Amino acid sequence: MNHTGNPYDKAFMESLMSSYKRQCVALAQADGGYATRAEGIRDFFDYVETYYNRVRLHSALGYKSPVDLENQND
Repeated sequence: MNHTGNPYDKAFMESLMSSYKRQCVALAQADGGYATRAEGIRDFFDYVETYYNRVRLHSALGYKSPVDLENQND
């Protein structure tokens, strides 16, 4: 996935990290930052698993969350 000269190779990760920084890291910094590296890692995992992959609206899914789409198909 890492091809020289292809600007879209890392688009997904850039988008994910931008969202994470905007929504989580900024809040953590306002509260004094993460006390440990492990706390930051836990926060990132929680963000991805509880919000980014489940609740966030996805354009590829017709601007529905994965949970909404799954419930619609049941």
